[in-house]
Amino acid sequence: MSQDPHMFHETIKENLLYAKPSATEAEMITACTAAHIHDVVAGLADGYNTVVGERGYRLSGGEKQRLAIARLLLKNPAVMILDEATSHLDNESEALVQAALDNAMHNRTSIVIAHRLSTIRDADRIVVLDEGVVVEQGTHEELMTRDGFYAAQVRAGGTALQG
Repeated sequence: MSQDPHMFHETIKENLLYAKPSATEAEMITACTAAHIHDVVAGLADGYNTVVGERGYRLSGGEKQRLAIARLLLKNPAVMILDEATSHLDNESEALVQAALDNAMHNRTSIVIAHRLSTIRDADRIVVLDEGVVVEQGTHEELMTRDGFYAAQVRAGGTALQG
């Protein structure tokens, strides 16, 4: 899943069905609830039959991300690759997307490419690259204890990792 997930000029339901054409309404609601987007969809005049518009222009960035996460949950892949999934989001949207990602990543292998500390802090293992070379790896706590590149970036950037 990328930082700008593709939405088709279709209904929310049809966008979800691209992930699993046989999905039932109950499965879609379960996926959207886990992705923290169901209440938004239910509040729309046409609910799941709302057309999202070309590239999802009728949805905010955070809403598109959460709808894309619901698609992932319907697809139920063994491995997920997330590329800057929370970038370009305000703090409130980031928190909702991060909660949805936490649900989506549970019990599956996930590769997360990120600069935001909040996105990777709880990872089982963090691999730190500097100019394409692995310079450190470990948990957040282990990397902070080592006081190397990762710790320096965390201290310098606060919430975002630079480099």
